[in-house]
Amino acid sequence: MSDHTDVTVTWRGLWDETALAIGDRQHARWICETASSTNPDEFLASLDQTPMTRMVSHLDAMVARYRTGEPLQYVLGSWSFRRLDLNVDKRVLIPRPETELVAEVALGLARAIEDERTVVDLGTGSGAIGLACADELPLDGTTVWLTDASSDALDVARANLAGVGRAARNVRVAFGNWFAALPDGLEADVIVSNPPYVAVGSVDLEANVGEWEPEGALFAGADGLDDYRVIVPGAIDYLRPDGWLVLEIGYDQGSAVSALLEQQGYREIEVRQDLAHLDRIVLAKRPA
Repeated sequence: MSDHTDVTVTWRGLWDETALAIGDRQHARWICETASSTNPDEFLASLDQTPMTRMVSHLDAMVARYRTGEPLQYVLGSWSFRRLDLNVDKRVLIPRPETELVAEVALGLARAIEDERTVVDLGTGSGAIGLACADELPLDGTTVWLTDASSDALDVARANLAGVGRAARNVRVAFGNWFAALPDGLEADVIVSNPPYVAVGSVDLEANVGEWEPEGALFAGADGLDDYRVIVPGAIDYLRPDGWLVLEIGYDQGSAVSALLEQQGYREIEVRQDLAHLDRIVLAKRPA
């Protein structure tokens, strides 16, 4: 990128420069939109306008971060998840399309509950799953719990609460490791979690993910199953008699997680696939 001493530079020119610098025109557009504090339509309408100095400084800083390999989502500071635009940074995992499907399963089960429904998002990170549930479930009769053992992650989730508008009143945020965060006696209709599930030393993990995203949200022991071994038996004490447990899993963990559920007596165990036809979700009903 140039030093932009030319005061006649326009957003059109900056977009071209940014695309050349990072090698991706779509990513360049998103970075320019963020720097200019515009939405897509506003950005296109402003292409021939001269940017403010602080906007150019912001743009240059983002380009520099991107060129170090920092993920685009962290550079932008936000990313979409279903109907929400979530704040994201290196304190939390980047929300992924596969997890949107996990949220969809949890939503479908929760919508089937008449009158009052309680959903728990264990290990919420940015708040993605739980806030999507709060956003899309009925305003009346809904309670959603967001828990995490990382206070940094909960700070991000709290910052994202505003994005659900009036539904924020239905959300409870609690710090603690898995079920230790929940009050005694709580009964949930749906407990949903995208826990750490990468095996330590896994060759499947993309280098960029391991370098930038929080280790505590990624790794779960030698086989990637350590947190399922806590969640599967623990959920029994917090689910209503016909309540559901919904878990995101690694593509090769369907059989192993299903076996953990079977050992605990869960019913109606089902493994569902993501859009790439890989195992991604396990759901099961509380033991009788």
